[in-house]
Amino acid sequence: MENISENKEQNIKNETVNINIDGIDYNVPKGISILEAARMLNIEIPSLCYLKDINEIGSCRVCVVEIEGSRNLQASCVYPVREGLKIKTNTQRVRKARKSAVTLLLSNHHRECLTCIRNLNCELQNLADNLGVRNIPYTGEMNDYGFNDNNPAIQRDYNKCINCRRCMAICNKIQECNVYSPLNRGLNTIIAPAFKKDLEDVTCIMCGQCILACPTASLSEKEHISEVWKAISDPDKIVIAQTAPSIQVTIGEIFGMPIGSFVAGKLVTALRRIGFDKVFATDVTADLTIMEEGSELVERLLHEPEKLPLLSSCCPGWVKFAEHFYPEFLPHLSSTKSPHEMCGALTKTWYAKKYGLDPSKIVNVAIMPCTAKKYEASRPEMTSDGFRNVDYVLTTRELGRMIREVGLDFPNLPDDKYDEPFDQYSGAGMIFGATGGVLEAAVRSAHKLITGEEMQVPDFKEARGQSGLKYGTVKLGDRIITVAIAHGTGNAKKALDMFKSGEKKFDYMEVMACPGGCVGGGGQPILGTRDHKYISLDYRHNRADTLYNIDKEKNIRRSHENPRVHQIYKEFLGNPLSEIAKKYLHTTFTPRGKYSYLNK
Repeated sequence: MENISENKEQNIKNETVNINIDGIDYNVPKGISILEAARMLNIEIPSLCYLKDINEIGSCRVCVVEIEGSRNLQASCVYPVREGLKIKTNTQRVRKARKSAVTLLLSNHHRECLTCIRNLNCELQNLADNLGVRNIPYTGEMNDYGFNDNNPAIQRDYNKCINCRRCMAICNKIQECNVYSPLNRGLNTIIAPAFKKDLEDVTCIMCGQCILACPTASLSEKEHISEVWKAISDPDKIVIAQTAPSIQVTIGEIFGMPIGSFVAGKLVTALRRIGFDKVFATDVTADLTIMEEGSELVERLLHEPEKLPLLSSCCPGWVKFAEHFYPEFLPHLSSTKSPHEMCGALTKTWYAKKYGLDPSKIVNVAIMPCTAKKYEASRPEMTSDGFRNVDYVLTTRELGRMIREVGLDFPNLPDDKYDEPFDQYSGAGMIFGATGGVLEAAVRSAHKLITGEEMQVPDFKEARGQSGLKYGTVKLGDRIITVAIAHGTGNAKKALDMFKSGEKKFDYMEVMACPGGCVGGGGQPILGTRDHKYISLDYRHNRADTLYNIDKEKNIRRSHENPRVHQIYKEFLGNPLSEIAKKYLHTTFTPRGKYSYLNK
């Protein structure tokens, strides 16, 4: 498998320099910034606008330091180290400058900390506390820049924007959607879509990476907690929770558990104690997705090669990206719905009929790692027999807030099991949460569908890892197919552009909109300010590694071996790609054009 990284090229630097920080001598790689060197040495220099390799602009002035021989304080995130450099990180002058910078930001910031969604996990709030900001002496007029939430997924509070440009950097450099840019000038500057349009009206794919990057609550998911509480409190409603694979290895982080802790049993217990009537594993319908998408792949390989490449469709952020930027590739997208939409559809059809339930009384709540799932659930195509497949989508963070509201001691909860019939899933369904997992799962079943035999070794390790764009080949019996894996839509753009130019060809490509896949989704826990997001993908590694370890320990590791999948086909769907399967498990896509918002 060929690896092509989306990150800024890192040259291996054997050359080092000697520097002095706060009176202590160190040897560090030549050419890195002072801030990067300090963090390598576990020396804390605060920062606000900085994201390594993504947003290194020195605009917030919080990371300033004193340099011997320089009259002015320097932003450490953009000042490279050199031989003999002497740096002071904690002088009175430095502390005063940092405090002044934060105080000025707060002077025009709507300080609603007690009711803010990021209370106790806000980088600006933490900086103010660390720097000892106790009053705001600048009492000029506070501007009101407005609030936008005319979409199902993401809300934008411009009054909490500090112009750090991190959202813009993520969107432009990593996702390459180019939604954000600076508008106006001076004190009136805001970072916003063109003409200050709502995110619904521009080329936003609702992935939520901007939320993870935002240091305040200027960007946040659109909460649906109150609606879910109302449904749970209604005795006439049957409220069902379904949990995505990646949630099982991320929600524990909200409660102080180590990154990558597997907490599926505790998660089920928490949902039951909150008041959900049933708790289902979306992993089961991840297996079902593989059966449908894998069958599509085999059908195209054997009978419709003109419809290759097949592109995965289980990521709604990627689907919306394709609709906006590559509508010519929509016929190549798998028509299968995403696993949570499949689970919702089956809950209100097959499951309701099987257990004698009124589908109008079923409320399906999906616990997802993703803000784009909120958008997906609202799409008009996502209905079955007149009922919306999924009524509400909660992010990992929203469920964490509900657990805290109830007062559960999550780390010490006993383990419980998912409810039948969405309770048994394969290792292939579990690894959906990591980049490369969908392709690996599909390959395991496609091999069986084409050859009639199981893959000798189910692990397709070439599909794993955090490289942003990978190419390779897979042997399915006598046939060799070319595959590609991309995570981060900027990498998907590279792959599709190379395909169009003829530089690279592939038969099947998996795309996940978020870096790292669902484990790095826009609805996942926001790491604390000392974790310095985006310095590396290490925390996503830990989450993904847990998923793969669970897969390895599973007795059933292939989707087509899942007895629940067999049951669903036997009792309801018949066969993969049957008429009834296409009715309930497949969907259509909408070409939006690159600049559709200009026509609104």
